[in-house]
This record gives sequence, structure tokens and C-alpha cells, in this order.
Amino acid sequence: MQKKMLWVALAWAFAQPATATPSGDVNTQLAEMQAQIAQMKAAYEARIAALEGKLAEAAKPGPGAAAVVPTNARSGAAAFNPEVSLILQGAYKERKKVAERQISGFWSPGHDHADDHDHGHDKRGFSLDHTELVFSANIDDTFRGQATLALLDDQVELEEAWFQTLGLGHGVGLKAGRFFSGIGYLNEQHPHQWDFYDQPLMYKALFGEHSYAQDGVQAKWVAPTDLFVELGAEFGRGQNFPGTERNSNGANSRALFARVGDDWGTSHSWRAGLSYLRTEARDRQAHMESGLTGDHVVAGFDGRSRVWLADFVYKWAPEGNPKYRNFKFQAEYFRRREDGRLSTADEDGVDLGVGNTPYASRQSGFYLQGVYQFTPNWRAGLRYDRLNSGRQDLGNNPADLETVDYRPRRSSVMVDYSWSEYSRLRLQLARDRSMQGVTDNQVTLQYIMSLGSHGAHKF
Repeated sequence: MQKKMLWVALAWAFAQPATATPSGDVNTQLAEMQAQIAQMKAAYEARIAALEGKLAEAAKPGPGAAAVVPTNARSGAAAFNPEVSLILQGAYKERKKVAERQISGFWSPGHDHADDHDHGHDKRGFSLDHTELVFSANIDDTFRGQATLALLDDQVELEEAWFQTLGLGHGVGLKAGRFFSGIGYLNEQHPHQWDFYDQPLMYKALFGEHSYAQDGVQAKWVAPTDLFVELGAEFGRGQNFPGTERNSNGANSRALFARVGDDWGTSHSWRAGLSYLRTEARDRQAHMESGLTGDHVVAGFDGRSRVWLADFVYKWAPEGNPKYRNFKFQAEYFRRREDGRLSTADEDGVDLGVGNTPYASRQSGFYLQGVYQFTPNWRAGLRYDRLNSGRQDLGNNPADLETVDYRPRRSSVMVDYSWSEYSRLRLQLARDRSMQGVTDNQVTLQYIMSLGSHGAHKF
């Protein structure tokens, strides 16, 4: 600033009319110029000090003053300007024609003799998967919100609609609304984030084609340590499978999860987690077969469902740069325990008059998968799924309902090409033996196209 004022003073001095001045008066002229510069500097600094004083005085709220409007507040036509993204997904599928696809030995979520209840994943030939529309934005400096709509033909489904806190401090975060639960590893991911076309069998057995979402609240805490430690809890309505819709006070579902993770050098990282979900069901229906008549029986389950989940993820990228090459391994294991009673009715809803039957089940399953990106555009992956229908105890079972003792399994291989982070084409081959007595060799060609802003994916 002083150099700038010096140059201004010199320019002003040389701009004055020239007068004949003896050479002996040079020192006098220089002294006058220095005095003028000092006077200008003092006046300039005094003016700045006065302006700063006025600014500080104006910033003080007076009695009854109105609240200060945040600097990011907008009005007029730009008052609502969220980040918007649109995910286009579709596929061509070759697979066997099966009238009622379900995992043998497991209670089928949403099973209703339909072939298109799960966003088109079981449709053959050309089909659209659901189109995903996402709105998200910071609400102010304290909250952020997001809404995700799933669009398929003439149906619109509100998948998520939540707000979360920003910067509460002490590692604490809160979320409320409708959200994908934080249990497990894959559950929070939307379909376009999956490394394979479909979810592992264990997620289909636990929650159906959808991830487990609920209306409720979630609290997380991240420990202030070098080792990543995260603890979380959720309380919700529990309206989705394995629970059911209930118009009641309180929380119908409760979930807990804990995660730890760290880096191994600059090229390796890992994360491990444990989760627990408990929910209640009232008249949760499924179709079973009666050994007495051979007819289908509608069984209604009243009771509680408890699920334990363990997950592990390992990632490798040379010197921490995943752009050119990287590898990801992930695995999850679950155990589910259900206890309650079954009611029975025929397919027209007429009670069979055999009373309630005690019901208890102990089931488990897991999947393993690895995906290797060997160029900036190409990836290849393998996945193996296996379930155990376990023990299903129906007590004295007066309706002679039949259960299936089976170990569903599936092997999948995929390769995909991404022109950029916004476009991907995938080929997947699978040998599916999740249905007893059926071996289904499946071929799927899928596209995923992302339009608009798109946030970074989680670990």
C-alpha cells in the first residue's frame, strides 16, 4: 500500500507545471514531496479507520432488531435452486420363464403371484428399470435435505425424503425423514451404485429388491481418533419387510450399527461393521403350500424379526489413486431369527379354522464379491451368493404347511465399460440356483446414464 501511494504522489508531482529551479533546491523539493506523501498516508489511514468503525457499529444488533438473513438466502426466481440429478437405467435380460420367482425356503417379501413387483428386475427381454430423480441442497448453514423419486411406467415412489444436520460438532450427526437404513454395507446404496446388476441374494431374502428404508430418525457419532470409529442408532416406523405397516405410537423398528476402518499405508484401506435390526410384524402374508390339500395357503405371521449383519470391505489403489487401477473386495453375512404365530386362510381370505400355529425360524446367508478396474474405463467382477434356509419350526402345524430345507446359491460374473463417471454399460452372466429344482442361466446387458450433478459415493 505504501509503494502504491508513493507512485501516486510521484505521478502527481511530475504532472505539475515545470518551473525553473536551481539545482541547489533539489533537496528542498524532495523534502516537500516526502511531507506530502506522509500527509496523504495519514489521511488515507484515518479514513479507513473511520469506515471500519462504522462497519463494526452497524454489525451490532440493536434492541428489537430483526434476525440477520443468512448470506446464502435467495429470493425471487432463484429462491429454489437445488442440485438435481436424473439416473436413467434399463436392461435386456435373457432368463427362464418362471411363474412365481422366489428364493426357496425363505419368506418372500411382497410375494403376490406377480412377476413385476420389483422394479422390473425379473422381466425378460427389453425393459426399463426405475428412473431415479434426486433433489438435494443445503437448507441453511445448519441443515441439508434430499428427496429421491423412483419412476417406473405410471408409478412414482418416494424412496427417500430426509434432512440432516451440518456441523453440530463433536462428531455428532442427525438425520430424520425417510431414509435407507445404515445397517450393513450395501443397504444405503441406490441401484446405480451397485457393482452388479442386481443385489446379492441375502438382501433379496432380507428386504426384497429394495434396500431397507424406514420413516424415523438416525443418530451417528464419529470418534475423534486416528482409527475410524462410527456408532449409530435408528428408531423408525418399521413399515417395510420384515416388519409391517402399523398405525401405532412409538417405534416399530430399532437398529444399531458400529463401524471401524483404517488405512494400510498409502495403497490399502478397509472397513468392518456390525449391525442389528429388530422390527415387529402383524399379519405379514406369504403363500405356502398345504400338505393336506396341495393348495396354496395364505399364511399370516404375527411376531418379531431380528437380524444381525456383519460386513467387511477392502480397497486397493496404487498410491491411493484409483483412477487407473483399483480393486475392491466386499463381503456380508447375516443371521435372522423370527418368533411368533401363523394364521392360515385360503386364497380368497377365508379362515381355515385351524387356529394359530407357533412359528420360529433361524436362517443365515452370505455373499463374497471382488471387482477389479484394470484400465480407467474397464472393470470386471465376480460374486458368489449362498443362503441357508435353516430351521423353520411350525409346532404341531394343524394345516400341515410345508417348509423347504434348501441352500439357495448363485454365481455371477460381470464386465462393464464407463465412458465417464456419468455413463456405464454392463454385461453380466449368472448361474442362478436360488429356486429349488431350477437352474437359471441368465444374461443381462444394462445401461446406467447420469444427468446433472451427482455427489460422491460413500466408501
